[in-house]
Amino acid sequence: MKLDIYHIDAFAQKVFEGNPAAVCPLDVWIETELMQEIAHENNLSETAFFIKEEDTYRIRWFTPTVEIDLCGHATLASAYVIFEHLKYDESEIIFNSNSGILKVKKEDEKLVMDFPIREMEKCDTPSEIFEAFGKEPVECYKSINYFIIFEDEQDVIHANPNIEILKKLDPSVLGVIITSKSKKYDFINRFFVPNAGINEDPVTGSIFTELIPYWSKVLNKKELYAKQVSSRGGEVFCKLKEDRVEIAGYVVQYLHGEIEI
Repeated sequence: MKLDIYHIDAFAQKVFEGNPAAVCPLDVWIETELMQEIAHENNLSETAFFIKEEDTYRIRWFTPTVEIDLCGHATLASAYVIFEHLKYDESEIIFNSNSGILKVKKEDEKLVMDFPIREMEKCDTPSEIFEAFGKEPVECYKSINYFIIFEDEQDVIHANPNIEILKKLDPSVLGVIITSKSKKYDFINRFFVPNAGINEDPVTGSIFTELIPYWSKVLNKKELYAKQVSSRGGEVFCKLKEDRVEIAGYVVQYLHGEIEI
């Protein structure tokens, strides 16, 4: 069996920046175990698989170790493949996913995702967070992730958490977002997901479903400019729209090849 594969750098204006995703368009679904093996072999934060269903696309995402319910950068990368390689001529792509309806449209040179907001609840800071980062955060929230606010952006930029301690957090929690206000951007952030096989994710579109509502309220702004300050880094253009958010960025293709299985 042969499958097309695309390696796309999302939230990037040139290769070697942003977050790399693998994208595999399918005519029909292959077995889940095989998709997981392909994702493990690719060894990127996420590999996306999708099929066309009438006027929409069904999409699934895999880290090297698990299937997840929502991934932003691999959705952005999948939309790029559909627009540029599958010659989709509509202005907006609709994806069906385990997290509901996701939409992606073109806007100038950027692609814009429309995602539902992810609700959070304020909580006490787990002792593992303090132990891992060596610093007490200003606030802590919980959803599918722990959401940690630091006072100074240098605490985010220079954070070097103990990954083994983060692995001891509540197993129902996917990862840890850290964030702060910024002098150059409205806010910056980073994301650590060791229990999903990703110590640090370069740029994570899905966590902006939490970041945008929080910072929109704190800064009293509907449109925000952010950067995930990982070693690769990536800029994200954000907009709050009632119970949904727009998450926009640039996309660059690195590779188009073929898998032989």
